[in-house]
Amino acid sequence: MRGSKSLLTLGLALACAAITFSLAVCAQAQVLHTVGVFDGSNGNGPYSSVVQGPDGNIYGTTDSGGNDTQSGTLFRLTPSGEVTDLYNFCSLAKCADGWGPDAAPVVGIDGNLYGVVQGGGTGQLGTFYRMTLDGEFTTLYTFCPTRPCTGGGAPTGIILGGDGNFYGTTDGGGNDSGSGTIFSISPTGQFKLLYTFCSLTPNCLDGTRAFYPPILGSDGNLYGVTWAGGSLGGGVLYELTPSGTYTVLYNFCDTDLGCSGIGEPYYVVRDANGNFFGTTEYNAEGRGYGSVFEFTSTNQLLVLHNFDDDNDWPYTGLTIANDGNVYGVFGYDTKASGSIFKVTPAGVYSRVYSFFGTAAPPVGPLFQGTDGSFYGVTPYGPGDFDGEVFRFSNGLSPLVETVPVMGPVGQSVLILGNGLTGSTSVTFNGVAAAFTVESDTYISATVPSGATTGAVSVVTPSGTLKGSPQFVVTK
Repeated sequence: MRGSKSLLTLGLALACAAITFSLAVCAQAQVLHTVGVFDGSNGNGPYSSVVQGPDGNIYGTTDSGGNDTQSGTLFRLTPSGEVTDLYNFCSLAKCADGWGPDAAPVVGIDGNLYGVVQGGGTGQLGTFYRMTLDGEFTTLYTFCPTRPCTGGGAPTGIILGGDGNFYGTTDGGGNDSGSGTIFSISPTGQFKLLYTFCSLTPNCLDGTRAFYPPILGSDGNLYGVTWAGGSLGGGVLYELTPSGTYTVLYNFCDTDLGCSGIGEPYYVVRDANGNFFGTTEYNAEGRGYGSVFEFTSTNQLLVLHNFDDDNDWPYTGLTIANDGNVYGVFGYDTKASGSIFKVTPAGVYSRVYSFFGTAAPPVGPLFQGTDGSFYGVTPYGPGDFDGEVFRFSNGLSPLVETVPVMGPVGQSVLILGNGLTGSTSVTFNGVAAAFTVESDTYISATVPSGATTGAVSVVTPSGTLKGSPQFVVTK
């Protein structure tokens, strides 16, 4: 293995410890603003994405800063730009609540925030927590409370399933190889082990080291990638069914083993047509600048873009926006201090924004808010280099987002957006739903009888807002 997420984080920290930050717009159609700044007391070094809450605020975590323990924060960013440390980790004795979060929280069906922390807890390998928007923090589960750590330790993040439970991966624990696991956990902290990596020996043919949580397919299966392992040593793209059947869909290449091809993937997303998009650390020539790939619904791998020494590798995941394009970020290169890029459904790659100056690069997948803009973070920012949140506007239309993104008829759903007061209609793929406007930023609705998979639409006083991604109606 040539590197790891932790080594990347350390490298960024060393490279950016004493530099200044500046931003420049590379085209008039794109506008980037700093919308929140960290000063150490409210957090330091955000390394993950962010999420929008039902109250319209942006939430995320920082890896350090906060109280005297400097163990990181869960923060809230208001539309006015105020960054508040909603919670300081390691506030309990022996850091029983966790320390050093580097995964963004997610919104649960109840509207609360849920998340995982890789360190701390009674087992010192992470925790699962709930945070209400009023600031009430509860540790719901501790990973690896006893040894051996068969359930896995050091969780890398979670997603919300249509059943209201959360799904995630761990980077350690499991079997003797310590290669990690896939798990589910309920909103009350009931843990279930779903799969243990490196169960196919020798050489971990099923993969090892999942740096990001899985994604949920419209078929109800979990999909994800591992950074290493597989028959070619460069990681795998996997599928896990609800019944527990694990399948390797694609083997990535570790060129040190004599194969040819891209290798060491970080994360995948999936579009409505069943195509996967992701990034790798190494490109087809075995060079450490990475690639953007597509794995089609017909099981073909297409390399959409190979980065070169003018474009440092894309070390994080991608985002599918409501215009149907895929967006991502990469770090330092010879032309800029990092960039935002776009890949069209036809596979056409382009830079859409560059960060100029000797600046800390953007990290973590971009998050598209309901205003249509992208939100992201840099681990270091102006002045005291404690990091910032930026908003990138690319002319995309406002939208609504559902929590969760799938569920059966009768499922309660939160619909997040802006300007929802006075809304007169909510439909699921054209079928009218019962709903209640709870505030200007969210609606509660019920999946109606007769609804099928498709877009959720909300008629507001200012126009109709379409949902992205589509809502999947399950059986």
